[in-house]
Parts: sequence; structure tokens; C-alpha cells
Amino acid sequence: MDEAPAPAMAKLKVAGAWSGTLEVALDACTVQMLRAEVAHRSNGGCDPTRINLICGGKVLRDGDSTLLQLGLKNNGKVLATLIADARNAMEVEQEAKKAKDQEDHANKLTRIWEAAKSMAKRHSDGSFPLNDYNIELEDQNGKKVMFGSESDRRALMMGLMLHANAKGLLKKENYKDALDVLTMAEEAFSLCDEKFLQLIDNVPMLQLDMVWCYFMLKDISCLTVAGTRLARTRKGFESSHGKDSTRFRALQAGRQADLAIYLKLELLEGVVAYHNGDFEKAQESISSAQIKFNQLQVPDEALSLLMSMGYKERSAKRALRLTGQDVQSAVGLLVEEREKKTRRIEENLQRRDEIMEQKRYGKTPNNKAVDMEKLKELASIGFERYLVAEALRINENDMEKALDVLTDPEKNCALQSTMESKRKRSTQTTDVALFPAALLDQAVPTTSNLQQGGPSSAPPAPDLQQQQLVENPLPPPPHVEEARDAEMEDELANELRGDALADYDIDVTKEGEALSEYATLLSSVLGHQL
Repeated sequence: MDEAPAPAMAKLKVAGAWSGTLEVALDACTVQMLRAEVAHRSNGGCDPTRINLICGGKVLRDGDSTLLQLGLKNNGKVLATLIADARNAMEVEQEAKKAKDQEDHANKLTRIWEAAKSMAKRHSDGSFPLNDYNIELEDQNGKKVMFGSESDRRALMMGLMLHANAKGLLKKENYKDALDVLTMAEEAFSLCDEKFLQLIDNVPMLQLDMVWCYFMLKDISCLTVAGTRLARTRKGFESSHGKDSTRFRALQAGRQADLAIYLKLELLEGVVAYHNGDFEKAQESISSAQIKFNQLQVPDEALSLLMSMGYKERSAKRALRLTGQDVQSAVGLLVEEREKKTRRIEENLQRRDEIMEQKRYGKTPNNKAVDMEKLKELASIGFERYLVAEALRINENDMEKALDVLTDPEKNCALQSTMESKRKRSTQTTDVALFPAALLDQAVPTTSNLQQGGPSSAPPAPDLQQQQLVENPLPPPPHVEEARDAEMEDELANELRGDALADYDIDVTKEGEALSEYATLLSSVLGHQL
């Protein structure tokens, strides 16, 4: 009799009470066995009952189920927390609360990841619209951008949404949670083609935000990885912005809109150099950052002049910071931004109507929406839109097959007959339109600044944006079965801004405070050495 094959080994990455990688047989190992192994390895060994295991936002409970049955996979991540003993009731209570907070946090991160993943899939593969908004990738001029494969678009969109969520946490000064979400965004971006990532500046911006979190958390243990991330940031900016930002500033009509991000980069480079004992490098970086900080201070005279023209203080300050305090250039930017906003509202209204129209046409057999670009192209030949839509719908948006149905008299007649039958059945069952008109709230576009450019062509627009169209809720299309975390999806969508320059318009107050602190430290050190 043949022996049963040995269980396949898988790796689990454990963090917390003990950090390391364990090799286990998922289809044979139980929670009790995993708990005992972690307890044995942590702090010279401890009672297994004091080890709490969390995976995917769920606490792993003892039982007869194997790890495979519980959903753990190869390279899965497990959080191990050490539960206090019964010697001190208050300590036990505090530890229990800490464990619960960790569990809630892990669960929240899982929800954020899954919601971003679901939204990115639906909004990148032409799925039938379920939301009352649409998310698209755009260049800085608001033009829809299609690039790479569907998987690249999905990964990029997911990374952008996660990064936007992290930026919201940064504004709230919740640096620990922001760092966790930034780490997930980094993972999402890593799924995109490396050649494409070299042409955009979202990834170096992400790296910069991660090091800023290290700095604000005063996590000196991250000093080495901070230096590595800053080196990647500088290399990424040079690749996407061009040497000395020549490409970026050409796309921005000569404006120095990137001044604030280079201030932050040089500040953090100076901080890392200082703690590594390289005081000359630290002084060089801090001095350069200080010059940029001074350049970003808005003169009262220039601000008063713009406000006298009718511009609000916040808009006027932003325009002056992004244009190097040049009043004429600032006025040009303000006019340009106003025109973009007006154009975006008009385009959003048009896109809103397209979404409503798509919902009326229904789903393809594979749950996709009718491709509106193909519909426009075929309708321009002279076919009725509703016939074109149905021909595309039943043929999975295959233009050749749809055109064959439309141009073949017999097939066209059958199609019209089918549509008429559907119309009569709809009239008999309801006295109202299936998808009534809805008013559109003000469009809320969202943005993530990407830059792309190629050596063999004129540099394209520097920013890809995620655009959100918000409208009053429509009745859901019939037979919608996809389960989704609507609350978390709405939270992610509401954080998308649609402002191509938002990430360059940084409030540098905290950076200024850090510059003063490290300038004083360097003065003390270098003065003593001299």
C-alpha cells in the first residue's frame, strides 16, 4: 500500500510577541500547535495560553480545524500578542483592551484593502456600475488616460486610493495608522509594471510620506530603512521629474510647484545624516531645505494684491507658493484652475448621463457595462443608439459581432423584435421608468499626482487623477449580487480630491519647526568641533 504524501509546507510570517517566519503544514497544523510553537520561541518561552493569534483581522480560536481550513495561505501574516497573566487585574484589562484594539485595527486594515481592491477591479475592467460615482485615471488636463494592461490599471488605481486614505490620516496626525495604510499602498503599487512606475512620481511621493511618518513617530529604529527609502525617493523624482526637475517644470509652465516636496526631502535627508553622524552632509541638506522654506513664505504685499483682485486668501496663498511668489504667474494659475474646474463640472455632467445610460442598457452576460466609446462609434454610422447598445451587450462589447448583427437585415430585424418585446413587458409590469432621472450634486474629482513621460516623445501630462462623480442615488440595477463593503468604499471614495496640485501644496509649518530644531543641534555640534 502506498504511503500518503507528506503535507506541503508553507511559510507564515509572524510579528508581535515573536517575529520571524515559520514553516508549517497548513493542512495538518492547528491553532493550538501554532500557538505552542510561537510561545516556545517568544522571550525564552512562555505559557501558550498567553499567546493571542490574529490573522486577516480575525482572532484564531482553538478547535479541530486546520490552518488551511481557517483560510491561512502561504506567506500569510499572523500577529501574535502576549496576554498578561492574572497577577494584576488592571494589567489584564489593559492587555485585553490592547489586544482588542489590535484586532480592530487589523480588521480595519483588511476592510480598507478589500474595499480598495474591489473598487479598483470594478472601475478598471468595465464592470457594470454599482456605485453612484465613477472613478477614472486622468492626466492633469482632465483627459481620461488608458495605459498598460488591465492588471496595471487595477494595481495603480488601488495604490492611489490607499495612498489617498493615508493622506487623510496624515492630516489628522495619525501617523501610526497612516504608515500601515502606506505600506499597503506600496504593496499595491508593486503589482504594477516596474517600467511604468519609473515614469510616475506617485511612488516616490509615497516613500517620502512613509519616512515622514518615521520622523513624526520619532522611530530611530527605522533610521537605516529611512535612508534607503529617501534614496529611492530622490531617484524616483529624478526619473519622473527629469534632472533638476526640468521635465516637471516644463509641464508646469516653468512654475516651481515642486518646491515644498524637495524641502521635505532635503529636511529628512539632513535628519538621517545627522543621526548617522555625517554632520557635514546634514548641514548641507538642512541649509538647502531652509532656503526653500524661505522661498515658500508668502509676502504680505503679494497676498494683499491678489486678494484685492477678488481671490480668497487660501487660493491666493496657494497660487503664490506654487509659482515662486510671482504675482503674474500666480494670477495665470488661478485663472487656469478656475477654467479647469468649470470644464470638469461640464464633463462630469456628461459622464453622469453616460453612467445613467449604461444602467438603462443593462449588463452583458459577463456582468460588464456596455462600452460607451464603442457605442458612440457605431451610433455615428447612423444606427439607433438603443440597437447599438443591445448589439454590444449581447456580444460582450465585440464591435465586429455587434456590427454584423446591425448590418444583417435578418439579424437586425430579430434584434428589434426582441427589444420591442422587452419594452412591452416592461410597460406591463411598471408604470414608471426603471431608471428615473437624478439630479447631480457638485462633482467631486479626486487626484493623485502621477507624472509620465517618455524619451522618444513630448512629455505627457504630469498628473493622473482619480475622478469621482457624485449623484443622487439611483435604484440599483436588477439582480445585483456582488457583496461589497459599501461603508468602507464610500469612505475611500470621499477622500479622493481631484486636485492635480494638491500634493505639491504642502503646509510646511512642521517642516519649519524641524528645520529650526536641527539647525540648532548642528550649530552646537559643529561649533564644539571647531
